Amino acid sequence: MKATSLFLLLTLLASSALAAETDQPNIVFILADDLAWSDLHCYGHRYHHTPHLDRLAAEGLRFTAGYSPAPICSAARASILTGKTVARLGFEFVTKNTPGRQSLDTAVPLLAPELTLNLPTAEVTIAERLAGLGYQTAFFGKWHVSQHFQRRYLAWHPDFGPQQQGFAVAVEDFGDHPYAWNKTHPPTAAPDGVIPPDSMIQRTADFIRHQADATKPYFLMTSSFYVHTPVKTRCRWLVEKYQQHLPSGAKNRQRRLEYAAFVEALDHHVGTILDAIDQSGQRENTLVFFMSDNGGHPEYCSNAPLRGSKWNLYEGGIRVPMIARWPGKIDAGVTSDTPLIGYDLLPTFVGLAGGESKGVDGVDMQEVFSDPSWRPARNLLWHFPYYHPEKTFSKALDKIGVDDFETSKTRPQSALRSGNYKLIQFAEDDRVELYDIAADISEANDLSESHPDKAAELRETLQQQLDAMNARRAVPRE
Repeated sequence: MKATSLFLLLTLLASSALAAETDQPNIVFILADDLAWSDLHCYGHRYHHTPHLDRLAAEGLRFTAGYSPAPICSAARASILTGKTVARLGFEFVTKNTPGRQSLDTAVPLLAPELTLNLPTAEVTIAERLAGLGYQTAFFGKWHVSQHFQRRYLAWHPDFGPQQQGFAVAVEDFGDHPYAWNKTHPPTAAPDGVIPPDSMIQRTADFIRHQADATKPYFLMTSSFYVHTPVKTRCRWLVEKYQQHLPSGAKNRQRRLEYAAFVEALDHHVGTILDAIDQSGQRENTLVFFMSDNGGHPEYCSNAPLRGSKWNLYEGGIRVPMIARWPGKIDAGVTSDTPLIGYDLLPTFVGLAGGESKGVDGVDMQEVFSDPSWRPARNLLWHFPYYHPEKTFSKALDKIGVDDFETSKTRPQSALRSGNYKLIQFAEDDRVELYDIAADISEANDLSESHPDKAAELRETLQQQLDAMNARRAVPRE
């Protein structure tokens, strides 16, 4: 019997009384894939057309210091679902087909930890905790915290899928993303002016409408495959529309044009979800929370002004767009520079539902919804004890800058943000870099030599926290 069964049974006994005493909101959590911090117009992008997400921000709270708990997909999702850091979970990389260790195309000095294939079912997820508080739960889209079933990329494993982790309703559906395309006979181009419907998004909208007359609240997680590679759009008309914004000699021009079309398609799909909420009369009692799972892919988008990208712990890899809307509870059109990280979502959502979360690393951040300037005293932690890219590490760029538009070498590293200071420690040579993120968002001015006491303090704190979490490290090869 799963360890959480007793927990669920006890909390279910109290859920009816709790629902009567507590105004429990519906919670719709939309997770984008590989969307960069500056990809949306409301975050300053100069030509991406994102009216629906811009409207969401205008009607709610936009976080300027929202963070993913990891610079890579599976690890970030595992952390978000459980409210724990990847260091504590021992889930720091992406899932694979088979167990073992990383295989690189060249020799490297450190041996990364063994690969984690599945999020253990003993871990209690957001869905399980909210189900225990009387919520209906549903999941649509990209799971990616389990071994690829029967070697089909991203296929849910029947022993480690959403339904084994508290989601009562769960449908595996790639929607209209190229993952779903027949590679021999790909779909035809969409007519001008048309963004094709997405079956995964339609399932989401249908679920929302069907809950309009439900007697209990719901938690819905929609995990989009957009804007992850392969970035190939059926909307050729969108690619043509964006051509005017990139000169003919721009680096990776065609990829960036396709990517712009992907961003607009994602925005369109979010609009479909928002329309379902608003048109079914659930707007006032529904919290909508949107974020990306990690930073943008360097070969397809600009992460400027942030340094780095997906896969590393500079801001470009972990700072993400993050928006919350809850009419009447969250003021419209406000921003917050309070750091909020993905592992805060579990305690925050559970707190909103009237529950309490123990044994997690995240903080209940619901106070920031009513007071955007509120900021708890705590540290944020990241841990990435792996190398990337695996197949082409020897050919990747050595430097990590701003707008490289190429994949760079990522080496085992950990990071800590304390107040406005951020320290990154590199495992190969124990070197550290220190930045004042508030004054230097591009991480261009390393303060480790000019502020040695602060660097030493944060290095010690980082190591203490990793030790306390029994974090797995990359170790020297024998």
